[in-house]
Amino acid sequence: MHQFFVEDSQIGREFVTITGSDVNHIKNVLRMKPGEKIRISNQMGTDYFCEISEVADTFIQADILREDAPSTELPGRIYLFQAIPKGGRMETVIEKAVELGVYEIIPVAMQYCVVKLDDKKREAKTARWQKLAEAAAKQSKRSRIPYIHPVMEFEEAVSYASSCDIRLVPYENEKGMASAREAFSSVKPGNSISVMIGPEGGFSEEEIALAAETMQVISLGKRILRTDTAGIAVMSALMLKLEMR
Repeated sequence: MHQFFVEDSQIGREFVTITGSDVNHIKNVLRMKPGEKIRISNQMGTDYFCEISEVADTFIQADILREDAPSTELPGRIYLFQAIPKGGRMETVIEKAVELGVYEIIPVAMQYCVVKLDDKKREAKTARWQKLAEAAAKQSKRSRIPYIHPVMEFEEAVSYASSCDIRLVPYENEKGMASAREAFSSVKPGNSISVMIGPEGGFSEEEIALAAETMQVISLGKRILRTDTAGIAVMSALMLKLEMR
C-alpha cells in the first residue's frame, strides 16, 4: 500500500484531497485508479487508510475508510546529530536513518569536517535533504516525515542535544563497551535520545571535551567505523531496544 503525506487542511470529515507533485506521481507514475487503497498521514503522525474515489488533473480525492490506523513510529524520539560527510554519504545517512525511525536529523559543521558549506550551499543542501527524508518516509511507511534541520555549528548542536533524556557520543578513542552497555540498557519507551556523530577526521579535543560535559561518551567496539556507518549502527541498536518489548 502506497504512503502519502498531507497537511491538516487537506483532510475533511469523510475524504482527503491530495494536491501538488503527488498528483502526477499517483496518476502518471503509479497509474492508480479509483478503488485502490492508499495510506495517508498528516504532519502530526495521524494515519488514515483511504480509497481513491476521484483522479483529476490537479487533485486526487480519497475517501477515509479508517482513521487512527496503527502508527509506524518508534516509541521514543531519536535526534541524530550528523557531522557533514563528503560526497553523497549524507544522503545515505538520511535515507537509512529515516527507515530506522529517526525523529530529527541535525547536520553539524565540525572542525575536522572535510566538506565546508557556505550559507547558500547549506540552504540548498538542506532543501534537498528534506526531500530525501520525505521520499524515505514514504518508502518505509512512516507516520511522519522527520525534520532535517539547517546546518548547526557544533556549540549550538551540543546545546540542542543536551535537552534530551539520553545523550550519546560515540568516540573512537573511548575504550571498552561498558559505557555503551550501560547507555543502551537505560533506554526506555518514551525517552528522547540524542546521538552525536563525528566527522571523517574525528572530533577535535575541544569538541569532545565540550560534548562530554553534558553527553555520555561511548565506544562502538574495537573497529573504527566510517562517519556514515556509525550513525546507522547506533540507530539500529536503539530501534531494536525501543521496539523489542
